[in-house]
Amino acid sequence: MRIEKHPILSFEKKNKLHFTFNGRDLVGYEGDTIAAALHDNDIMHYSNSLIKKRPRGFYCAIGNCGSCNMTVDGVLNVKTCITPLKDRMVVESELDEVTIHG
Repeated sequence: MRIEKHPILSFEKKNKLHFTFNGRDLVGYEGDTIAAALHDNDIMHYSNSLIKKRPRGFYCAIGNCGSCNMTVDGVLNVKTCITPLKDRMVVESELDEVTIHG
């Protein structure tokens, strides 16, 4: 999911950060938000709608909607779209099951 080669832009290599999501070991990169790192690992299902329980993923990506709220290092309702990823973070969805594409 990450753009590595582009005809006009160049992307410098960034340090790898290791984190867990629902007990699964994943890798992200310095400068990523938690949601960007999850997306890069093919995790697109972040929450469910309140009434119909339909899957929600990235929506606003600026911290306004709450579709990406998760528990991070034991703190509830963290907006993962605006929270920087840190090494050894523990990220947990509030879902029984997540959808992984790929």
